[in-house]
Amino acid sequence: MAGQVLDAVARHARQRPDAVALEGAFANVTWKELDAGTEALAAQLAERAPAAIGLWMDNTPAWVMADLAAMRAWIPLIPMPLFFSPEQIRHLIARSGLELAMTDQPGPFRQMMAAIGVGISDEEALELGGVRVWMFQLEHPASCLIPESVAKVTYTSGTTGEPKGACLSLAAMETVASSLHKACEGLDTDRHLCALPLATLLENIGGVYAPLLAGGTCVLPGLAGVGLSGASGLDAARFLRALHEHRVTTCILIPQMLTALVAAIEAGGERPAHLRYLAVGGAPVSLALLERAHELGLPVYEGYGLSEASSVVAVNTPAANRPGSVGRPLPHAEVSFAEDGEILVRGALFSGYLEDGGVAEPALVDGWWPTGDVGHMDDDGFLHLTGRKKHIFITAFGRNVSPEWVERELTMNPAVAQAVVFGEARPFNVAVLVPAPGADEAAVVKAVEAANGRLPDYARVGRWLLADEPFSVANGLFTGTGRPRRQAIWQAYRERIEACYEEDA
Repeated sequence: MAGQVLDAVARHARQRPDAVALEGAFANVTWKELDAGTEALAAQLAERAPAAIGLWMDNTPAWVMADLAAMRAWIPLIPMPLFFSPEQIRHLIARSGLELAMTDQPGPFRQMMAAIGVGISDEEALELGGVRVWMFQLEHPASCLIPESVAKVTYTSGTTGEPKGACLSLAAMETVASSLHKACEGLDTDRHLCALPLATLLENIGGVYAPLLAGGTCVLPGLAGVGLSGASGLDAARFLRALHEHRVTTCILIPQMLTALVAAIEAGGERPAHLRYLAVGGAPVSLALLERAHELGLPVYEGYGLSEASSVVAVNTPAANRPGSVGRPLPHAEVSFAEDGEILVRGALFSGYLEDGGVAEPALVDGWWPTGDVGHMDDDGFLHLTGRKKHIFITAFGRNVSPEWVERELTMNPAVAQAVVFGEARPFNVAVLVPAPGADEAAVVKAVEAANGRLPDYARVGRWLLADEPFSVANGLFTGTGRPRRQAIWQAYRERIEACYEEDA
């Protein structure tokens, strides 16, 4: 056994053996049970000796126990997001050489493997953390050898159909977890509600590792238990009830969840009395939303991070809070800026991206990771974000989307001649479409439906509108090299795009 998190689990098991470490919908797991259960599972996994283990599971104590068991057995773990499309899962399996997958949803998993052409050679069921979990041995040639130094490969939501896998060492992840624990003053009385999918690195490190270091309780009622469905569905009333029912003290939110929570309380819902720290990140947060939250007495603190920096880089805290900023860098992190204002970070960086031949060295700039974000540091050391360097946008649910990817799917249909997609910090994406000559509105409807059928839900087009005329060089909406002028198109259709969101509010 090695590492800060496992050492903390063993220490709490000795000092508070019967205290609850993981609280689930079907069973609770004490510190003693967590220590013994992960040790037993680690032995099983070590006997199988897979090159890597994948987790396609709901937010339950079993997810955490499997994660810690892989850590004990020193086997790389690959979280498999439930919101990924089958094609993205196929890419993840093929790229990583994944040999063993664990799931609490065996039927859908078998169907998905059959659909993407991945065979299952063996399976075993076991009880873990109050739920039944299946281990599936996957049949396919391994295409990648993950180095021993990699403890986890985290896949982002993907800016294209082929998401990248960031390789992380245990030391890097625990450095960030320890920084968060100290900066946010984690307590052994904390009850952290895991409201984001555990396949999300932010929740994995900030919502599991940091609370375990502090000796707090991780509350894991499952995604449906907190009102989440897919990548963007949220039942605000259910989420608010979960905060009350579980006497939650800390929670990590994405902007859309905070928006829903604020609206629910403004509409007459009772503010959760036990809350002491609500972190919000994953996408830009408007200052107006933060002000509304603070007026309601919600202890909301914005932060900033990225997978390449093992999650959190900076965060506001009760001791140092400046709304409008993303906080001061954590103790382990350093922040600098390129000449064009791009944010550069170092400290607890990833090992590189997983590729067919192994792990590609990260393209550092003199030891710094270029984030693609633009910002500045104020005189008091608070980091401020001002935009994205490239076109990639982040939805209100924290999912990365390349508009070119969605636009390509739309224009694959002969009914759509041109398409431009917007969705930065929004709950869904809106497309401005130019129909092909002779295509009527019914044909465009079918084209959008067909594109959405090929896309994961976070990248789908939620609303669309027809352009007044084709995008061209003459009207200033197209470049001479055949690219849409996104800002000009936004300005031309801004009111109609905004109206799409107002209709859904």
